[in-house]
Amino acid sequence: MQIELPEKRYYAIGEVAKAFNVNTSLIRFWEKEFDVLKPKKNAKGNRKFTPEDIKNLKFIYHLVKERGFTLEGAKTHLKEEKHKSLSNFEIINKLEHVKSQLIKLKNEL
Repeated sequence: MQIELPEKRYYAIGEVAKAFNVNTSLIRFWEKEFDVLKPKKNAKGNRKFTPEDIKNLKFIYHLVKERGFTLEGAKTHLKEEKHKSLSNFEIINKLEHVKSQLIKLKNEL
């Protein structure tokens, strides 16, 4: 899954939800369910997600929405195999990005 977010230090929950094409309530729900999501909150209580949070959200989205894991299964998977699975997931994401760029170049030729 490719999400389009500009390079920033913090992202608002609306930006994140739009990038993942989900409701903000789902992002808030996942924040409560998964310990790896710890967005910062300002004085008003608005959530500000870091790039690390976005990376974790991508992985959670991949497990739950794309691979069909239950929430409990995704939590277990994150706890048991976080480093190995996350690095594999990052490699796959980078390769998919390269593939999409190559296809884009091919179409332009």
